[in-house]
Amino acid sequence: MKFIDEFKAFAMRGNVIDLAVAVVIGAAFSKIVSSMVDGIIMPLIGILLGGINISNKTFTLGHAVIKWGLFLQSIVDFTIIAFSIFLAIKLLYSLKIKEAEKKPVLTEQEKLLIEIRDILKKS
Repeated sequence: MKFIDEFKAFAMRGNVIDLAVAVVIGAAFSKIVSSMVDGIIMPLIGILLGGINISNKTFTLGHAVIKWGLFLQSIVDFTIIAFSIFLAIKLLYSLKIKEAEKKPVLTEQEKLLIEIRDILKKS
């Protein structure tokens, strides 16, 4: 459940950098995700619901045609894009933290200088 909570916190946060990254990556993934949703996910959902094409589903309210199937498809697109961005940002942050936690590797010269410094401090 913690993973889902992290995703929800990410999606609801107003950080400008995260938003900029989301826009760029979302634009890049948009066609791929739309194609996957149009060609794979929505047909599978249609099969599960009895072989209907959900993306074409509408209802008429007065003179307005409400395209609820297309809206549902857009929600699926958004969810996949947002989740992909979340995973990418999570990976980048974890790499950044691991890099910060690494201790620097000292050369022999640096070790000797530290040793000399410590000796001078004692005297």
